Amino acid sequence: MTDSGIFENRVAAYYTLGCKLNFAETSTIGKELARRGFRKAGAGEQADICVINTCSVTELADRKCRQLIRRIHKLHPKAFVVATGCYAQLSPDAVSRIEGVNLVLGNAQKANIAHYIDRMTDTAPAVVTSPAKEMQAFAPSCSADDRTRHFLKVQDGCDYFCSYCTIPFARGRSRNGSIAEVVAQAAQVAGDGGKEIVLTGVNIGDFGKSTGETFIDLLRALDSVEGIARYRISSVEPNLITDEIIDFAAKSKRFAPHFHIPLQSGCDETLQLMRRRYDTELFRHRVEKIKATIPDAFIGVDIIVGARGETESRFEESYAFVEQLPVSQLHVFHYSERPGTQALQIEPVVAPAVKQLRSRRLMELSHLKWRQFYETQIGQTAETLFEHTRRGGMMHGFTANYVRTEAPYRTDAVNRITRVRLNGWNGDGTALACTFID
Repeated sequence: MTDSGIFENRVAAYYTLGCKLNFAETSTIGKELARRGFRKAGAGEQADICVINTCSVTELADRKCRQLIRRIHKLHPKAFVVATGCYAQLSPDAVSRIEGVNLVLGNAQKANIAHYIDRMTDTAPAVVTSPAKEMQAFAPSCSADDRTRHFLKVQDGCDYFCSYCTIPFARGRSRNGSIAEVVAQAAQVAGDGGKEIVLTGVNIGDFGKSTGETFIDLLRALDSVEGIARYRISSVEPNLITDEIIDFAAKSKRFAPHFHIPLQSGCDETLQLMRRRYDTELFRHRVEKIKATIPDAFIGVDIIVGARGETESRFEESYAFVEQLPVSQLHVFHYSERPGTQALQIEPVVAPAVKQLRSRRLMELSHLKWRQFYETQIGQTAETLFEHTRRGGMMHGFTANYVRTEAPYRTDAVNRITRVRLNGWNGDGTALACTFID
């Protein structure tokens, strides 16, 4: 690679689409290239290499990846462009044909990106991927976002094969690092001054498949790491977020009262078509258990609208189920046709215009529930972790139960757990205005 002269200055730019797991892995790529002498490109600086970590969760995600690659090629016309991630894994030939792409790496190869770059020339695009069934190694990753939290990868891959999803084909089977390795990474974050860690993965409740350990034991071990003020658990399957985990979170020193649980549909017939591993009765139990044990907990819920087989009556049943659940926010996704999935055999197909109408109704319901949850927090005191960013003289942060807060900027409050009083809505209704207590 170095013989080609492309990397003479060794300046790299990084771009990430998709989930927080991708962001953690991009951070690891950046650290690896930094060890090889690459420097991160500054604002407006021309890069010698551009690494694009792609997503393929929906057809829209695929389109955004193609658009981003073309835009990056225009911004950095002389750069060596590496495309990796899920879209690169699932559609490597299509990605390699996009103008400007020099190297396509699958998910199994992204952790060793420097190895492949060093052996490349700039003469023609190259594709290096492995079938999902060969993805057996776990590559640890941890990243800090632009605010205050770190994203720690604890698990990768999925064994569930839901009828609409290609993630097992993009990420391989479920695997994880050991508890000792994850705890060591958390301790490193604490040593670097990090205060909040979000545990990420594809199916993190499945932690332990490759090490003979359990997710609850991981949580207990992380709870003992000194210096970390707060952990958040990213999305956990309803059948895996057990009563034991909920009880632990209620009593733990550091785990936030914040849960994210994918529902996907509130209709049991649709859940069966999706090949989900729970029913609405189990989901209801999980939510009610959380609210009974941790009344102020924030509960976010994923839901897919317009899946194949979602008739009008099934949608109405789903809507009614979600409407009566004591959840805090909905994350609404349009069903997207994914090549090779079993869902393509299901009828009927939902028209795009119907998807839009159903999505709008669910988004309105989500906003209502979000407002109602915030209203219950007004007048309370809470611990907020404020971010670095200053906007109009104000700073923002999140309480343990994920209420966004706003206060006059104070340098000494950045990246520090600060006690505040939640006074009421801010000017644009996006956060609760607060005053400092300490």
